[in-house]
Amino acid sequence: MPVIALAVILVFLLIFIVVMVPLSIALRFRASSMRRRAWGWMVTLNFFAACLSSTLLLVTAAVSNVWIPNSFLYVLIGLGCGLALGFVGLALSRWEMTPQGLHYTPNRWLILLITLVVTSRILYGFWRAWHSLQTTPAGDSWLANSGAAGSMGAGAAVLGYYLVYWAGLQRRVRRHHSNNFG
Repeated sequence: MPVIALAVILVFLLIFIVVMVPLSIALRFRASSMRRRAWGWMVTLNFFAACLSSTLLLVTAAVSNVWIPNSFLYVLIGLGCGLALGFVGLALSRWEMTPQGLHYTPNRWLILLITLVVTSRILYGFWRAWHSLQTTPAGDSWLANSGAAGSMGAGAAVLGYYLVYWAGLQRRVRRHHSNNFG
């Protein structure tokens, strides 16, 4: 009887994940492309969080380069692409100066592109890891063949985007603040 209960729980968990992942991606896209007020403290917090995350990813990639060949290189390339995308994102965002403060609306198409890249890389990573697990010869590294380096690179691209975006937003908030109070 406990085996049947465990099987039922696992099936419901799998169904829950299958339903919730697309929903969470859609909600993330919607939230990322909405008009928002640029609160100085929140922008600063997000910028430092992006700096910390980028630093941790670089350290992780450097250490994991021992087991996952080229992971550090893929992270550097992804970070560079993300930094460039961040500048594009700043240029394409809509900026509004109001008496209440600075408001911004990120470009929907760029956010959609980033969301689709990350989503497709996650799906491809699952497929490649499964395929690699089945086809990797004995003695070879399953992890090296799983495509983890590419997934780390895709994550680095997102971090690079947000690193530049939050830095640019922080600069605009400071400029807006100094224009109103300086």
